[in-house]
Amino acid sequence: QVQLVESGGGLVQAGGSLRLSCAASGRTFSTYVMGWFRQAPGREREFVAAISRSGGDTYNADSNEGRFTISRDNAKNTMYLQMNSLNPEDTAIYYCAAGERYSTSHRRYDYWGQGTQVTVSS
Repeated sequence: QVQLVESGGGLVQAGGSLRLSCAASGRTFSTYVMGWFRQAPGREREFVAAISRSGGDTYNADSNEGRFTISRDNAKNTMYLQMNSLNPEDTAIYYCAAGERYSTSHRRYDYWGQGTQVTVSS
């Protein structure tokens, strides 16, 4: 098992930036594919980005391509999401997740953090 804790959310104006972190403990972090998902009120949980075990391959949702960058530091057991050019549509609770293989479906990930709120004001 792995335990995940997100941090770094907050309130930011449109056009601003935030960096989210996901700290992992438990089973070896580097054995998991990692992902970021988000969920806004009344909407389904949606894929944001994912990263391979080594960090050499990354995948972004079309909605944030060129604005969000996912990365990981296996030595620190931590994953990051750098979010730039934020807009109000990015407002949601952001979750990190760990799984055995890459997927854009939240159902394919086995472990989840508690989430961190990101609010973008216009």
